[in-house]
Amino acid sequence: MTTATARPIRAIPRSWIALGVLALALLALPLVLRSDSRLNIAILVLVYAALAQAWNILGGFAGQISLGNAAFFGIGAYTSTVLLSRWEVTPWLGMLAGALVAAIFAVIIGYPVFRLGGHYFAIATIALAEIVLTVFNDWEWVGGATGMLIPFARDIETGRPTNSLYYLQFNLGKAPYFYIALALVVLVTVVTVIIDRSKLGYYLRAIKNDQDAARALGVHVLRYKLIAIAISAAFSAVIGTFYAQYLLYIDPETTMRLELSVLIALVAILGGVGTVAGPLVGAAVLIPAAELTRQQLGGSGNAIDLILYGALIVLISIFQPNGLMGLVQRLRHRGGPRPTATPTEQQATAREEAPMLGGYEEERG
Repeated sequence: MTTATARPIRAIPRSWIALGVLALALLALPLVLRSDSRLNIAILVLVYAALAQAWNILGGFAGQISLGNAAFFGIGAYTSTVLLSRWEVTPWLGMLAGALVAAIFAVIIGYPVFRLGGHYFAIATIALAEIVLTVFNDWEWVGGATGMLIPFARDIETGRPTNSLYYLQFNLGKAPYFYIALALVVLVTVVTVIIDRSKLGYYLRAIKNDQDAARALGVHVLRYKLIAIAISAAFSAVIGTFYAQYLLYIDPETTMRLELSVLIALVAILGGVGTVAGPLVGAAVLIPAAELTRQQLGGSGNAIDLILYGALIVLISIFQPNGLMGLVQRLRHRGGPRPTATPTEQQATAREEAPMLGGYEEERG
């Protein structure tokens, strides 16, 4: 006779437990934050987390520091709003249309701009974003500088504002907006994780570390940069559609101003560029601090929030260039045994990416 041996039960990883607890906490958050103002801050945190995560694909993985992502955000907002206002197209379809328009626009401008490098690329993105802002300010068909109002979804019988999933409007409470924003953050983060672990992620990091070396190993640098900016622009446009339906009003200064592009980048930089969790952590720290400061000081403290997150960025840049996630990893490994020989970051990246790039094979004895 043979006796069946019991299989040992595998312990659930702590990371999965922590992720489950975090998910439950986020789902219950609207029940805890009964105040509309607090729930508004939570929604803004999610919006900026998603925007920073989209920026991270281009600025973090590929190392292309863009200061013009607000243009993609605004294009998404205007595309869906025009389709809804003029042809009654549901914002869900407008969201997809805006993502497509923004991605095409990103590829068109990316082709010449990516031939620049370093600070020149960042300056070029600022210039292009300002051109887009000026065009929409003078374009009367989309409201010009006045902007566009999105009509309320109303109950057929009473005529009062009501909730409408078709029109992506929830006028009776902010909780549905929170859950939709949370779903967008999850979507962008999942795509970021897939990119991070895919061949595309390896290529983008190789381009970030050394474009010439990546090109010598057979990586089509321009092609993968264009892919990165298209994905980043598409997600930024999707979030722009959500934001337009959340405010029910858009204008060029609200959706395309330079300060918005800078803030998106700062959120990712504060949390840690090139990491999946960095933009999420940066948004959770920076946005509530800025919003609460603005609320407490009112009109007398219009620049205090700028000073606050500016000081945070300066401190992080000086003492922890890798952002808050770098600080967390540093504290986690403090006190642990040090290896006798630690490869540099570029060496480690080269060893990791070499099998996929077709080079850097280690000698075998």
